[in-house]
Amino acid sequence: MAHRPPGERTPPTEPPPGSPWDEPLAWAPLAFVDLEMTGLDPRRDQVLEVCIERVRGAHVEQTVVSLVRPEGGAFGNAHIHGIAPAEVAAAPTFAELAPRVEAALEGAVVVAHAAAWDVAFLEAELARSGRPRRFAHYLDTLTLSRRAFALPSHRLDALCGSFGIPRGQAHRAASDVAALRAVFAKVIEVLSPRTLRDLWHVRVGQGRARPDLVAAALEALDRQAPVAVRYRPARRPPEELVFCVTGVRTDLDPPRVLGYLLPSRGRRELRADRILAIGPHPVQPVERSGACCDPGDA
Repeated sequence: MAHRPPGERTPPTEPPPGSPWDEPLAWAPLAFVDLEMTGLDPRRDQVLEVCIERVRGAHVEQTVVSLVRPEGGAFGNAHIHGIAPAEVAAAPTFAELAPRVEAALEGAVVVAHAAAWDVAFLEAELARSGRPRRFAHYLDTLTLSRRAFALPSHRLDALCGSFGIPRGQAHRAASDVAALRAVFAKVIEVLSPRTLRDLWHVRVGQGRARPDLVAAALEALDRQAPVAVRYRPARRPPEELVFCVTGVRTDLDPPRVLGYLLPSRGRRELRADRILAIGPHPVQPVERSGACCDPGDA
């Protein structure tokens, strides 16, 4: 019987206001997580290995990395992770590790690849340890990479190959967390978020625009100055555009950003959900009293 992933389980409500979601990205605590499990069902299967790196900016604040002895002698998936039963015989149980796991996660945002699996197993293991906890909001580098990059595969191994990231021992928790952090850094370069909340708004296939980018487009419209726009059309790599915004259709779903390119002055209509970043551009605007103008008015 095939196992379906738990799914994103994205709640209808936003992450709670304040820290860590609204802190500047360099200050916000992140918990990069990878787990190796005996199987795919968090109700029955158990964690065999855990790695959590709690990071703030470039500083690693705390690390939990350990093999885990499953309760009741459960075992499985050795063909994937390569962990033998003898290796975990003297390892602590998850319940024994739970206080350290909780400390590393406290107040931080969980980041994982195909994160719904890791979150489901974290919740199940903490509940079995008598420490029930719900992770209602988290970041998934699989979702983020699908928005940022036009690549044939977004598996962690494939992303490492595409970006030349050293892989280490695949499907071992510490190596996967190192790869996860490197992929996350690549995503940040492309998406240019100010906060973790902005990253949480990244969705694929849902037609949802990031509110911060819609606000930036409206600001560019008010300022009538050219902006640098990173835009990724469907099934194509990102484009770097110099763009004069002449209108923002917030009445459409997703919103549309209207304007024209510099220097060609060609008109474009950009879907706001496919805009990856908007920032200032140092070029001089097309002049009409020092402002961008509609090319039809020139």
